[in-house]
Amino acid sequence: MTSRPYKLQVAQSQIDDLHRRLQTVRLPDEPIGIDPWESGTSLTWIRRLTAYWRDSFDWRAQEARLNSWPQYTVDIGPNTIHYLHVHGYGPNPMPLLLLHGWPGSVFEFLDIIPLLSDPGSHGGDPSDAFTLVIPSLPGFGPSFVPGQPRCSIERMADCFTTLMCNELGYAHFGAQGGDWGASVAARLGHAYPEQVTGIHLNLLPLPRSTDAIETPTQQDKDYISTLERWLYAETGYSLIQGTRPQTLAYALADSPTGLAAWITEKFRAWSDCGGDIERSFTLDTLLADVSLYWFTNCAGASFWPYFARHNHGWPFPLEAGVGVPTGYAEFPAEIIRPPRSLAEKTFTRITRWTSMPRGGHFAALEQPQALAREVQAFFRPLRQ
Repeated sequence: MTSRPYKLQVAQSQIDDLHRRLQTVRLPDEPIGIDPWESGTSLTWIRRLTAYWRDSFDWRAQEARLNSWPQYTVDIGPNTIHYLHVHGYGPNPMPLLLLHGWPGSVFEFLDIIPLLSDPGSHGGDPSDAFTLVIPSLPGFGPSFVPGQPRCSIERMADCFTTLMCNELGYAHFGAQGGDWGASVAARLGHAYPEQVTGIHLNLLPLPRSTDAIETPTQQDKDYISTLERWLYAETGYSLIQGTRPQTLAYALADSPTGLAAWITEKFRAWSDCGGDIERSFTLDTLLADVSLYWFTNCAGASFWPYFARHNHGWPFPLEAGVGVPTGYAEFPAEIIRPPRSLAEKTFTRITRWTSMPRGGHFAALEQPQALAREVQAFFRPLRQ
């Protein structure tokens, strides 16, 4: 097991093929009499995004942004793992895993990397520096290799512990994540408490159920109401990806516009954008993420965590399952925000819980400075 230096270099033929597909895209009509986003991605939006992707988007510039950071690949068992490894500038940088989810990628973290690795150059304290390891989840982006085994959350946690401890030589490390990254971090805290110093989450990975709420408070009732609306209107994507991922994969592997519609609808719905997606993200930011999925053809593999959870259950025990120190940043536009009383049934050592003023599901992209401060504050008393 030896890491190899890596640079992302998409062949020009792939870029040319993408442009041809965008030039000849065939779009559906849109129902009239309802809000353009009510039944799915707006036709006006996708026309504009497709035109920009075809005529103005500079993939090479985004590729260069990623390649400005040191990257590697390593074979762990039958899977090839891609990761960034950025050494911290400070007296004793702490090893920290940064973990993305779906439909995210390592592009989410490019703005937060300097804030966490070199805080002294960004108005912070050098003693808060982290050495960052930022993997593409197995099956996502450059961590996708056709024909390799799919990975559940449990398997991802095993891979990343091997990466951190065996390959990189860190005896102890922290983990931070949202979306599936939060589930991986929670699994790490459950399965590897001797190695994991603490976990920081910006999504609480708990079942979409209220069975554990016995005597609901008003806060619990508000959560129950929000959850019911979410389950009714927003979970179709999860059911498809959790039950028939392969069928959906054919469409998204063949149509870049379909892939963009599938992904960017979630960036709008799950961010603190007030319905205007460009209030939170530039077109270049969105298309860097979508393009990475497209060029690596990983959409089908990226659905696997949904399928594994749907068919094999929760990746860690729900009763007192995670006992390492846990921090949570509650962003107001996060998709679901369980009450602390419910979270504490699973995460038994919550040492920091902060209600954030702005931001949503994609915290590292939407509010990198605020998230960086929270991560620093949570891990400060845990440094060894």
